[in-house]
This record gives sequence, C-alpha cells and structure tokens, in this order.
Amino acid sequence: MSLQRFLEINPVDRFEENYKQFIDENSFYGFPIDPILKAEEALLKPDVTSIAYFSMEYGLAPSIYNSFLIKGEVSEANTFRRHELFSNMRSLDYFLDIQIDKMLDLPIYSGGLGVLAGDTTKSMADLGMSVVAVGILWNKGYFKQNFWFRYGQLPEEMNWDPWNYPGLIPLNKKVKLEMRNETLYLKLWKYYVYSYDHRFVVPLILLDANIDSNVEELQRLTDQLYRSDNPWWKIYQRVILGLGGMKALEALGYNVVRYHLNEGHAAFAFLEKARGKSDEEIEQEKKSFVYTCHTPVAAGHDRFHINDLRIVLKDEDIAILEKLGTEPDKPGVINLTLVAMNASNHINAVALKHSWVMHNQFPDYKDRIIAITNGVHTLTWISEPVRNLLNKYRDVLGDWEKDPTNLKNVESLRNNWDFRRDLWNAHQENKRQLVSLLWRWGVDENSFTLAWARRIAAYKRPSLILRNPDRLVDIARRVGKIQIIMAGKAHPQDNLGFTFIRELMDKIDALYEYRKYIRIMMLENYDTYFGKLLTNTVDVWLNNPLPPFEASGTSGMKAILNGVLQLTTLDGWVVEAEDKDIGWIFGYRDETNDASNEMNLRLDEDAEALYQALEEVVGLYYSTNKGGEVDLSSPWIDKMINAISQASYFNTYRMVNDYLNKIWEVDRAFATA
Repeated sequence: MSLQRFLEINPVDRFEENYKQFIDENSFYGFPIDPILKAEEALLKPDVTSIAYFSMEYGLAPSIYNSFLIKGEVSEANTFRRHELFSNMRSLDYFLDIQIDKMLDLPIYSGGLGVLAGDTTKSMADLGMSVVAVGILWNKGYFKQNFWFRYGQLPEEMNWDPWNYPGLIPLNKKVKLEMRNETLYLKLWKYYVYSYDHRFVVPLILLDANIDSNVEELQRLTDQLYRSDNPWWKIYQRVILGLGGMKALEALGYNVVRYHLNEGHAAFAFLEKARGKSDEEIEQEKKSFVYTCHTPVAAGHDRFHINDLRIVLKDEDIAILEKLGTEPDKPGVINLTLVAMNASNHINAVALKHSWVMHNQFPDYKDRIIAITNGVHTLTWISEPVRNLLNKYRDVLGDWEKDPTNLKNVESLRNNWDFRRDLWNAHQENKRQLVSLLWRWGVDENSFTLAWARRIAAYKRPSLILRNPDRLVDIARRVGKIQIIMAGKAHPQDNLGFTFIRELMDKIDALYEYRKYIRIMMLENYDTYFGKLLTNTVDVWLNNPLPPFEASGTSGMKAILNGVLQLTTLDGWVVEAEDKDIGWIFGYRDETNDASNEMNLRLDEDAEALYQALEEVVGLYYSTNKGGEVDLSSPWIDKMINAISQASYFNTYRMVNDYLNKIWEVDRAFATA
C-alpha cells in the first residue's frame, strides 16, 4: 500500500519506463519510503501548521551527502569526471588534470545563496518540520567553467539529464499561468531532502518550463540560472518562482500558513495572495509572509521598470507592485526588495553586521529588520576524520550530531592532550586527501596550505593575496613554503569578474620561477564537492571581502567546523566571532555600515595588512608543525579548538530554530516530529 499511496500523491511521469526499479513498497532510491508518506500527509492536513520555503537556487550536495542509491551506471551527462587546473607550473597543467569519478551535483544552484538554501532545507528535515521547499528545475544549470591561458574564464553551456538523476522524479502535473500576452505552463518535479537519520523528509518542488505545451521562447525560460541579458528573462524567471510556486502548492493541495521568501527573487509570490483583495484583506495576507534579505550590494536588489513589467504582468499585478515596491527617488521603477519587505510580516538580515547595513540602507524599516545569522549544515560539511574524532569523545560532547550546539563542549577538552593529538592527526588525515589529489603538482602535507574559494566578484577581492607577488615570495623564502589553492566562478555577464580571473592567471603564471617556495593552483568548476574538500583539508581559510559588502558568507563556517583557521577581514559572520580567537583578522574596519561605494576596494592597504598577518600565520604554523613533528602545546591547536567550538553557533540547526521562534511564529508542536 505504501507504493500505491506514494503514486497517488506523486503521479510519476514514465514510472514504469524510468523509475519502477528505484521506488517500491519500502524504499525510494534506497532510502525508506515511509518518511515521504508522513511528510506528504502532514502537508495535506488542515490542522498542521506547514511552511513553504521559496528559493531561486538549491545547492543540496548529493554527491557528498545523503547520496541516493544508484543502480547500474550513472548517466554520462550526470557525471563530472575531469577538472582542469591552472598553476604556476604551466608545463604540468598542459599534460595533467584532476580525475574524479563523481556524480554531478544537482545543478540548480550557482553559489552561496543556493548552498545556504540547501543546508536550510536539510536542517528543516533534521528537525522533522512540516515544510515544503519550492524552486526551479534549471535544465542547463548555471554554466560550465573552462580556463584558457591569457583569456581567463570561458563559460560553456551545461547539459545534464534530469530524467535520469537519482532521486529526481517528474510528475504528471502541470500548472498554468495566465500572463498578459501568453499562457505559460510549468511541469512539476520533486526531489526529497532527507534528514541525517532518514526519519524525516522535506519535499522540494521544482518548476520546469521546458515542455511542449509552451512555445519555444517560453520553453527556454528555465534553461540557465540567473540569465540576465535582458529584463524579460529576469522578470519571467521570478514569475516562475513566485507565481508558479504558489500555483504549484495549490495544485498539490498543500495547506501552508507561512511563506518564507529566501531573497527577493520570490517576491511575486505575494501577488497570488493579493489579487482581487481589498487593502484590508491584503494587510491580513502579509501576516503569512516572511522575507530573508541576503545582500547589501546595490546590484543585488532586483529593480525593474514598469514598462518592462507590463510586457509580462497584468495591470492588476502592476498596481499592487506600485503600492509595495516604488522607490521615492526612482519613479517608474519597482524594487523587489521593497516589495518583499512591504509584503512580509517579518524581515531578517543574515548576520548582525548585515542588519546594521540594512538599517542604513532602509531606515524606514529599521525597527522591523532583525538579524538571524546564517549557518551551515553540520553533517554535510564535516569531514569523516573530524566526525570520528568527535564521536570518540561523545561522552564529553553529548549528541552533537542531533544537536550541533553541543559542539561548544569541545572547550572542556582543551587541556586533554590525547584530544589535542587526535585533533591534529585528524587534520593531517584530511590534508592527505588533498595531497592525494594534487601530489603531481608537488603539494605535501607538512607545508603550510591556504585556500581562497568563492564566487568571483569585485568586492570579494579574489586577487588580493597576489597584489604584490614579491612580498609573497619574500615571506615564503624567509619563513617557509606556501601552498595556495584558489577556485571560483564569475557570472558570465560580469566583465569585472572576468578581469579578476585573467589577473589571477597572469600573476600565477608569473610565479613559475618561484615554484620552489610557492605553489599556487586554481581549480575550475568550483562546486560543493570541491567546497567540502577544501574546507576540510587546508590549514587556513582566506576570506578578504571589502567590509561591509559581505552580507554573511558561509564558506568559513564550513572550515571552522573542521578546525581550519581563519585569515579574514572583519565582515559578515566574522564580526560575531571577532573575539573568539579562531584565526587572524586584518585590514580595513568599517564603522559606517555604508554599502554605497563598492569601487574603492582598498587593495594596496589591505594587501599590505594581509602580508603582515600572513607572515605571522606561516611562522606559527612552522613552529607548530616541524616537518611532521607537532608541538601539542602550540596556540595553533588552541585556535583549532576555538574554531570547532564556534561551529556550535554558526550552523543551520541554530538558524532554523531562530526562524521558528523569531519570524515564523508557529507552535513547535505542529512540526511532524
């Protein structure tokens, strides 16, 4: 009966042909099927308080966490076997690449926002909450990155096979959107996000325009994530997420009482509730919406001219948007951030510092904007050696897997010399994974290793550490060998981002003659697999955004979970850990909370501050690790313990509980747990 009920809830398209071998009475791609039925039944019940979470992208990392059962060979389109590398040993790069036989990440994300949404969904599942997530099936993902010497990044269209991706199922269900000049049909897909113990799930609905019911131009709307070459595409993609997502919830019969808009991309969801309502009724509808803003950068706030919106939306929708999203100094322009804030009962920034920036940007909303700092999903990003270490000391730490806030108890092990030795050994075991991947480029486990990896954007200053290569070489010569690993993508329409990548490659290549002292490697196609590898294995995580432009940042949170120390400017989440001694803070300190001038990047002054700090960092490393012999009394190991302790706060378990108590305002008793 379980399979029969599953198919009643999920009428799977081509079930007999494609999916029968993976779904039966007891299992869904090797995972238990009963949690799916329980979660679906809860979402259908009128007496259960359920939540819908909308996000334009989801980075779920199925290649490294909760991987579904694969029978037979994975579709070639859904594998990623070869990664090239650009280094200061170009003769090697020409002949060698990195061979990893791994499944392609579900390619419906571009970077940190998506990974945050994925981690959030996993923690909601861990907590047994009655939640449905809503997103878009991006048929061509974001893009495939290629490096080309002297040219930098060359984007390539990605093609993958959703019909053969483990755990992803198409439904024989469509929703219809009547727009101003055409009708848009959206096919529904589902992907189930399981809890760490496989007891609970959160269904993820994905909307797909690539169906024969649509004319060819509309079919391509869900091809590439964040296509931005004209406003029509951008508006329609936001229509699909917002209006399409609401129609999907209705078509599936879900009883939702809270709608969480993760970034302004989903702001049009409110239109579905506001249409045909009086002003008083619209005010009542606002009580069901909450909004999380993720950016202090001006370009991160979607703005559309009314004339562009009129190409897609009906007059009634335009009238609602004019009331909610018109900026006083920009007549005729609708700001989706304002729409989302005005349509929501609660607004949260994603770090304490970010809330101060938002108060400055939107002073009229100051009393309504609160801070709920982002986090990471602990069990996705923790390495196996560190997980085994923490379980060895479980009697002291408590059940940290179920409740990651228990990681704070690692402080009680500070003077336990066995623990200090075990922690260092776990780190070295992790580092050997990196060596096994990059040994042909001369990487070794007892040399100081640093990583910078994230989205390439101007305010993140990717080339800061190479600002003065002579200074870097001098430190490596005098203090000790330095290994640097870099990775990241620039948006295909970000010309400045392309310029940074070209600059990086030129400066890396120019360090060829100093390869004895410095090894620099830049990985292409940075994804969650490499994100986990690097945050697990390097000695220090470099984070150098220009304050106050980093709303939160989460890569460093993944690193501290594994005892990897921080070398960072004071921005985003780091502001809340400034006095926790988890590494080194350098560079410009913002006191203004003014994110209006992104162009003064302060490269020279902050590069010099970085080199001064780096010399201290490298010196402490080599006094701690003397050719494989470790000084267990070193402050380095104290900092590693501090880092893991702080991971007790910077996680999505704590963050989702903050959502529950501070903005969702729903009774915990209504969760399925």
